[in-house]
Amino acid sequence: MSQTAYEVQVKRLPGNEDIHIPTKMSELAAGFDLYAAVEEPLTLGPGQRVLIPTGFAIALPPELEAQIRPRSGLAYKHGLTCLNSPGTIDADYRGEVKVLLINHGSHGFTIERNERIAQMVIQVVPTVNLIEVDELSDTARGEGGFGHTGTK
Repeated sequence: MSQTAYEVQVKRLPGNEDIHIPTKMSELAAGFDLYAAVEEPLTLGPGQRVLIPTGFAIALPPELEAQIRPRSGLAYKHGLTCLNSPGTIDADYRGEVKVLLINHGSHGFTIERNERIAQMVIQVVPTVNLIEVDELSDTARGEGGFGHTGTK
């Protein structure tokens, strides 16, 4: 089955000619790795958060969004993850893509220039029209939420 290929424009920002643009690390990878465009190494201490520039901006077509997500290896090995995850980049945003990182680990983590820090997954966003109603249809679940289907 063939899929639609979408074109997404990527603009490398001035002063970041050495920074990799988003890159898939394998043929079937869902996400594009994002690289830190820090001017000098930055150490993120335990519990600290920082907004890391990536050195690029994108132009998404109207039917797409980009989601910024943690890299599993950094999360597992160092406790480094993204706040507001997944972060959403809307199709009308044209500023620099930045990554909000937090160190949940017990040791400082130094972020080097051009280091892979997160991943970007691009998704199709359906057109949705919300319709206000007085009543919703009934379901077996009803209003049950927040753990209603189990005891743990």
